Amino acid sequence: MTLILQPRKNLWQALQDRTPLGWLQLKKNKPRLLVAVTGIGFADLLMFAQLGIQAALFDSNTMLNRGMDADIIIRSAQYRDLNLADTLPRRRLYQIKDVPGVQSAEPLYISRVVWRNPQTRRRTQLTLVGQSLDYPAFTFDEINQNLDKLEQADTFLFDRLSRGEYAEVVAKVAAGQSTRSEIQRRTIKVVGLFSLGASFATDGTLVTSPENFLRFFPERSPGQITLGLIKVNRGVDPKQVLAEIKAILPPDTIASTKQQYVDYEQAYWQRTTPIGIVFTFGTVMAFVVGTVIVFQILSTDVNDHMSEYATFKAMGYRDRYLLLIVLEQSVILASLGFIPGLALALGQYALIRNLGALPISMTFARLALVFSLTVVMCVVSGIIATKKLQSADPADNF
Repeated sequence: MTLILQPRKNLWQALQDRTPLGWLQLKKNKPRLLVAVTGIGFADLLMFAQLGIQAALFDSNTMLNRGMDADIIIRSAQYRDLNLADTLPRRRLYQIKDVPGVQSAEPLYISRVVWRNPQTRRRTQLTLVGQSLDYPAFTFDEINQNLDKLEQADTFLFDRLSRGEYAEVVAKVAAGQSTRSEIQRRTIKVVGLFSLGASFATDGTLVTSPENFLRFFPERSPGQITLGLIKVNRGVDPKQVLAEIKAILPPDTIASTKQQYVDYEQAYWQRTTPIGIVFTFGTVMAFVVGTVIVFQILSTDVNDHMSEYATFKAMGYRDRYLLLIVLEQSVILASLGFIPGLALALGQYALIRNLGALPISMTFARLALVFSLTVVMCVVSGIIATKKLQSADPADNF
C-alpha cells in the first residue's frame, strides 16, 4: 500500500478553495444587498462631506497665513484669528530690527471691508490686506508681480477666485483694463488679479498698499498694525532669533515661527469655533448611522439563516467559523458600499468647489480614513450581529 502525501496548501490557496458562504448568502437576497450597499454608501458620503468641508474650513481660513513670506510672525496677545485680530504697536518692529540675524521686519494690515460687486452691484464682505510695496509680504507670484500697480491711490488687486459672480470683472482686468467699484462710499480701481479663494469668514481678498488700506479706517493710525513679518538672514536659525526676540518683547506681543502661527490659527477654528466641533460631531454621527444600518442588515440575515448555522454547529463547526462567515459579509459590504459613496463624494466636492469657491478636494489620507472607518463600521456590526449564534442550539431547529 502506497501512502500519497498531499502537498500542504498555503493560505492563498486555502482562501481560493473555500466556499464563499458569506458572499453566497448576500447575493441570494439582492434587494437586501442593494439596501445595505445604499446605506453604507450614504454613510460614507456623509463622512466624506463632513471631513472634506472641515478640511476646506481649515485650508481656506489659513491660506493667507500659510502664504506669508516670513520666518517669524509677531501678533497681539489678544489675537484670536486673522479676520478678528487685535492690533499691536508698530514700534515693536523697530525693537526687533536691532536683533542680530534679523533681515527685515515689515508691518501687515488686515481687516474686513464691505465692497460693492462691480458686476452685480451687490454688497459682500472681503478681507482687505495692506502690505509693503518694497518687501513682498506673501509668496504668491501673482501678487508680487503686480505690486508696482498699487503705487497710485485707491488701486487694488482682486482675488479672481472670490465667491460670487465676477466673470465679467475678471475678464476685463485680465485683458489689461481696470474696473471700478466702491468700498464704504469710496470709489476704488481694480488693476490686477491673483488667485487665492474664498473662506468661511469672507468671500474673497483685496490687496493694496498700507496707505490705501488706512484710508478706509480713519480712526486707525499707521502705528497700529495687525501682524509683524520678520525675515532672518540666510543661514541663520529662525528659532535662535525667535528666542532673542521673545526676550525683548513685552507681554502684550507674541512671537512665533510661521508654522506655529499657522497651527495656532487652525487650532482656533478647530477647537474654539462651533464650526470645527460641528463637523467632527457630524463625522461621528455618520459612523453611528452606518453602523446601525449594517447591523440591521446582518442581524436580519443571521436570523434568516439560523437553521443553517445551527446545522454547521451540529456538524462540529465552532462559533469562530460562523463568526468568520459574518465578518466576510461585513468586509464585502464595506467594499461594495464604499464605491458608490466615493463616487458621490467626488461629485459633491466638485459642486462645493464650483459653487462655494472653497479649496475642497479628495486626498489619499481622507480616502484611506473613510475606507478604514467603513470596514470598522461593518466589522463591529457583524460582531454584534453574531451574538445570537453563540447561543444557537441545533436541537431547537430540528
